[in-house]
Amino acid sequence: MLDGTWQANGEFVAFFALAVCAVTGAVMALSFVKVVHATLSMAFAFVSLAGLFILLGAEFVAFVQVLLYVGAVTILMIFGIMMTNHREEGAERGRPLRETLAAVACLCLFGILFYAIRGSGFPAPEAALPEDNTLEIGLLLFTRYAVPFELVSVLLTVAFIGAVALAKREADSA
Repeated sequence: MLDGTWQANGEFVAFFALAVCAVTGAVMALSFVKVVHATLSMAFAFVSLAGLFILLGAEFVAFVQVLLYVGAVTILMIFGIMMTNHREEGAERGRPLRETLAAVACLCLFGILFYAIRGSGFPAPEAALPEDNTLEIGLLLFTRYAVPFELVSVLLTVAFIGAVALAKREADSA
C-alpha cells in the first residue's frame, strides 16, 4: 500500500473497520457529557485497539489490553462513578469557534501524520518472529526479567496497601 497500490483483502478491511471503531470510540469518549457514556465509549475504543493488536500478530498484548483496560479500568471507573455523588449539572454551552479550530487542528495533525508515515521507509524485520510469542514473553518474563517482575509486583502491592490505608484514614475522619 505504501507504493501507491492497494488491494482490498480481508485484513485491509478489518484494519480500517477497527481503526474507524477505535477513533469513533475515542471521539465519543471525549464528546459525551455523561461520564458513564464516556466510559463505555472508552471501553469500545479499547476493544477496537485489541482487535488491531491481533491484526499485528500481538495476541498477548491484545489479551492484556482486554484484561486490564477493558476489564479492570472500565469496571473500576464505573464503580467510582456509581459510588460518588453526582449532581446533574447543565450542559456547557457550545463554542463554535473553539470547536471549528479544534477540527481544523485535528485535520492538520492527521495530514502531517499521514504524509510522515507515507514518506517514511519501514525496514524489513531482521529476524523472523517466534511462532508462539506468548510463550516467548513468558519465558523471558520468568527467566531473564524475573527480578524486575517481582519488584514491580511488590511495588504494586505496597501502592495498593497505601491506597487502602489512605482511604481508611479519610473514612475515619469523615
